[in-house]
Amino acid sequence: MSRVGIYGGTFDPIHNGHLHVITQLIEKKIIDRLLVIPAGQPLLRKGAPQATGAQRRTMCQLAISTLPPQIASHVEVNPIEILREGPSYAIDTVEAVRAANPESEIFLILGADAYSKIDQWHRVDEIHALATIICIDRPGFAHHGIDIGALDVSATSIRQGLSADVPEIVGAFIRENGLYDN
Repeated sequence: MSRVGIYGGTFDPIHNGHLHVITQLIEKKIIDRLLVIPAGQPLLRKGAPQATGAQRRTMCQLAISTLPPQIASHVEVNPIEILREGPSYAIDTVEAVRAANPESEIFLILGADAYSKIDQWHRVDEIHALATIICIDRPGFAHHGIDIGALDVSATSIRQGLSADVPEIVGAFIRENGLYDN
């Protein structure tokens, strides 16, 4: 049985911390195939993403292209949420991935920050019934999950110009498109 992971996030922008998580999930054989899914309209986030859905999808694709082939070949950027109208609910994505992969075991990959709010999620009991949740420990958050040596990187510090922890190709895209006013 194949293990399919759903790694959702705002990815505004995707950064080296996300790529570290992706690499560890594949290298440690926790997941066989990983779907990186930029959020459409995240509901539990302060403010809307600064980059458009299309820009965040492109940044994810560019970032994945920098991974070694033995990692990247197991990863796909899936636009299901940015193409969906209305709010982004994880349950809708989990149901769609489950329907597309009926013979697979589905895992929902969450950072400790997102995991700390899971009780606020829409239809969370159904998420638990359809997918196994893997919580990734993050520096600065209570430890509830697996420790993969997560990097202390935040998209907020990148947007504020305080960090450049993105692959160079993503940094170039940010500059070319005048994102985050940096």
